[in-house]
Order: sequence, then C-alpha cells, then structure tokens
Amino acid sequence: MAKITMGFIGLGVMGEPICANMTKAGFGPMQVLDLNPEPVARMIALGAHAARSLADLAKACDIIFLSLPGGPEVEKIVLGEGGLLAGSHAGQVIVDLSTCPVTLTREIHKAAQEKGVEFADAPVARTRQAAIDGTLSIMVGGTPQLFKRLQPYLDAAAEEITHCGGIGTGQVMKLMNNMVLIQSVVALSEAFVTAERAGVDRSALVDVLSLGSADSFALRNHGKKAMVPNIFPVNAFATDYAIKDISYALELAADMGVDAPSATLAKSRLEQSSQNGFGQEYFPAVINTVSGTSKQDYDQQLEKEND
Repeated sequence: MAKITMGFIGLGVMGEPICANMTKAGFGPMQVLDLNPEPVARMIALGAHAARSLADLAKACDIIFLSLPGGPEVEKIVLGEGGLLAGSHAGQVIVDLSTCPVTLTREIHKAAQEKGVEFADAPVARTRQAAIDGTLSIMVGGTPQLFKRLQPYLDAAAEEITHCGGIGTGQVMKLMNNMVLIQSVVALSEAFVTAERAGVDRSALVDVLSLGSADSFALRNHGKKAMVPNIFPVNAFATDYAIKDISYALELAADMGVDAPSATLAKSRLEQSSQNGFGQEYFPAVINTVSGTSKQDYDQQLEKEND
C-alpha cells in the first residue's frame, strides 16, 4: 500500500483511541486536530503531527477522518466557512466516523462531489474499550470502490466492517442500532426496578433472563456491567449523546413516515435522566430515574465504594 498523508479531526472518547490505532498502523504521516491539547500531545507521542489549522490539514491530507460529537460539529467542520471543503482538492477522501443525521450526510456528499472529493459515512459501534482494543464495528455508506479503498485503514480500528450500501446507509444502520439499544436499556431499567422491589436481586435477574428469550447484548453488557453495580462512568457513551442519537433516529423515522412511540418514550426517559443530573454519565444511568435515585444519592454511593 502506497504511503499517504492522513488527517484525523476529533480526539474525544472514541476518536482518540481510533486515531491511536491508525497512527500505530503506520500507513503514513498522520496530522491531528482537536480543541483539547492533551489528546493531541498523546498522539504526537505516538508519532503523529499536530496540524496548525483546519486549512493546513485540508491542504496536506489525502484521507481525512472525522470523529466529532454530532451533526452541528460535522456540518461546521466540513461545510462551514473555512471548512474542509473550502480547502479541499480533487481526489481527496473524507470519512465521517461520527453519528449524524442521514439528511446531513447526503448533503455533505453532494457538496463533496461538486469539489471532486469522495465522502463516506462510517459511524462506529461498541464501547470505548473496543475502540482502544481495535475491535469496533463500523458501518460504511459509500460506493463499493471507496469501501474497498478504505477497508485497510478501518481494519486498524475494527474487527467488523460492513458495507451497508450507498451514501447515508451507514448512518441508517447506526441510528437503528442505537434506537433499539436505547429502548432495550430503558426496558431493562423498568424490569430491574420492578423485580428489585418484588424481592429479586438485580444480578439474579440478569442470570435468569440471560438463560431465556429476554437474553440480549444489552442485558449482558449494559445490564450486567453497569446497571447491576449501579456504576455509570462519565468517559463512556453519555446520556446526552444517547439523546442526540435517538433524536436523529426519530427524525429519520418521521422522514420515512413511521410513527415510533416506543422510541419517543425512551427518549423522554433519557431526557428525564439528564434533567436529574445524569447527562454526562453512561446512559444506562436512566435506571436511577426509574428507581427515583437522585444524583446526590448516586454520588454518595460512589464515594462509599471508592473509600
């Protein structure tokens, strides 16, 4: 594989470990950009270079990866005044690893085509630990030719890479995955609290449910690892991010003429959780809203466990 210059914008919870794995893979020089200097410094220690500006990164790089909080940030970085497309060159590739609205993804693709730039949506699934381990699942929307070209780079970050179809289909898959996951976690929260008040321990409920038709990834991971111990770290998929994703999913459902009341209910549960102070915590913290546990009581529980 010929050496190329890569760019990576957004070194947050998922972006930093993804960038680290791509940098260590040695495809070619890696330029990085983030508002926070600390992850930039860590990438420099791995051999990356800090881009002086967005314009410099756009000018220098052949393939640019984005890992940003959501649609507004991606729109600004790519389409905004002085954004990537303003300084792009024909033959360049932009890959969006963020979770964004499907309509925005297709709008960016159209604008990129007009500049001779290729664009793919490639949102990621699974946890930060999976990002660190390079075992993410990545869902790609784009042409078969571009997918084949990108696959070696994505292999550095993921163990499962799926070509979902044309532009925007990666986002469709990610949004539907998260819509189902979030609804599952809300359902588990209600089941856990109900069973607990009826005299059944949370861990016992997980053990029994996992043997039957209620078994799921959400039960074995979000349920067992977070909801049973009632520990929801802040450096994970936060409640406010989950609200963003299910909002995008509901927007897509509405655009497709689908009424989705169960997803609407799950969104309202998350919004209650955020209003109760759990906006930055791992989103299964919604169980505390179902149980009526306040943020103050939750913090006191953490202090006792850390003593």
